[in-house]
Amino acid sequence: MLTVRPKVAVLVFQLFGRPLHPELFEVYHSRSVSRGNYEAKIDITSAGHVVTWRYGGMTLTEVAASAHHPLPEKRRLMSYALKGQRSDHVECRGGVRYEMSFQLEQVDPEVFWTFQQELAEDSLRKGMFHKFDSSGRMALGAMSYINVELRTRKLLIQAFHTFPDDYAIVKSQSMIVLPQKENPKSE
Repeated sequence: MLTVRPKVAVLVFQLFGRPLHPELFEVYHSRSVSRGNYEAKIDITSAGHVVTWRYGGMTLTEVAASAHHPLPEKRRLMSYALKGQRSDHVECRGGVRYEMSFQLEQVDPEVFWTFQQELAEDSLRKGMFHKFDSSGRMALGAMSYINVELRTRKLLIQAFHTFPDDYAIVKSQSMIVLPQKENPKSE
């Protein structure tokens, strides 16, 4: 099966306050993590990634995908074209806070190939990694690398997706922070 990326110009970054059906995405690499009272599933997909985070009956789903990808509009909390640079946050019920930032960089070919080589080397030490097939125009295919950091009250996701046909790199960082405990009970 050919695993080629869509064009970077059609990408969107979205957040949903609900789970999304897994059949909506072509998943190449997946990892489930949990810490304390939360759990998350992180997927590298054909266009980017999907992060599904659960805590106390709440679900947040972050998606980096093609704008042409058929995703629901119901309970969509955020949607941005992946162009330039953007930061935003959402305050959720119960004091949960979601923060994100992304940046699309178009770079010189030499910078792009150096970055892609360093990304492949870093992936040998930690994180999730997938190398896509070449689109035919370039000898090497795109890459996705996701680093996940778990803390007791925080999940941090750093994602890097490369697009060789455009010499483009998408960098994103998301953080989901649990509320401070109020008046812990003493025994």
